Amino acid sequence: MLSIALIGFAGFAGLCLSMEKHFNELLKRKPSGAQARALRIGGWLLLALSLVLAVQLRGWALGLVEWIAVLMAGVTLWVFGLPYQPRLLLGLAAASVVLGPLLAVIGV
Repeated sequence: MLSIALIGFAGFAGLCLSMEKHFNELLKRKPSGAQARALRIGGWLLLALSLVLAVQLRGWALGLVEWIAVLMAGVTLWVFGLPYQPRLLLGLAAASVVLGPLLAVIGV
């Protein structure tokens, strides 16, 4: 379940950074149209991947419920952390992009 949570967190990071306001706040510059589009598509793909993994591991009934639960936890971190520790969240997002798929391959 940890891999699903990390991949979902990375997906929300991509969606967050696809917005010009948050991109500018975190990276101190404006995103190009292609960057924003790539972040948006990547974020949705990561969320879809986390859903597929959750359903594959637990089935539709439990997998969907657990997927929504871990996504809510990840979004809560973004909502409450972004105003206070935006750089920390950016580092956590980068780590989750690497660790999430790695843990999924290992089977955690």
